[in-house]
Amino acid sequence: MKNFGGFLALLGIAAIVMNYLDRVPRLLMWIYKWGDDTAWAIKIGLVVIGGAMYLFGPKDEEDAPEEASPKEPTEE
Repeated sequence: MKNFGGFLALLGIAAIVMNYLDRVPRLLMWIYKWGDDTAWAIKIGLVVIGGAMYLFGPKDEEDAPEEASPKEPTEE
């Protein structure tokens, strides 16, 4: 979940930066057909939703270290 959220956030940030360089990522070319205001809303939405998914999403199974089995209490 974190990987996908990070990808969305980076895609939105890249689209915002590339807009100032008069370049558009091919993946987001379709958003400009609805006008500049809608394109900005989609790009900002990508950054916000992707950032939230990255920050609040559960850790990926690959990234999480394996938990040690709990030790059984010893009788004394």
